[in-house]
Amino acid sequence: MRQAEGELERLGVQLLAVTFEGAEAARAYAAETGLPWPLLVDTDRRLYHAYGMGKARLRHLFGPATLRAYWREALLGQLPRLPRADTAQQGGNVLIDGAGLVRFHHVGRGPADRPPVAKLLAARRAFQS
Repeated sequence: MRQAEGELERLGVQLLAVTFEGAEAARAYAAETGLPWPLLVDTDRRLYHAYGMGKARLRHLFGPATLRAYWREALLGQLPRLPRADTAQQGGNVLIDGAGLVRFHHVGRGPADRPPVAKLLAARRAFQS
């Protein structure tokens, strides 16, 4: 997302990150990663459940795609941080328009399952007025 910040801004996309970890862990994560977007703490996981994000299967948590993603990050000098919370919680991407309509919805099967940013940008352009 960081590589596409200019395009996201031009399209009027406001990013929001969501975590189920507590406020202290969220602050530490934001500081550690230099997260440039607001971070919403959802300890009850209401948003996760509302968007169908449950528990990932073991094969998706430690499968080839996840190991490749961690390997790529390690080659860039970005070692994954040790888990502090529920590593099986699925994440995802949700694109909501100004009227509150969901225009794009992706539930990740595991940590490495995210749609390409180009796909999110295309979905945003599709409903651009």
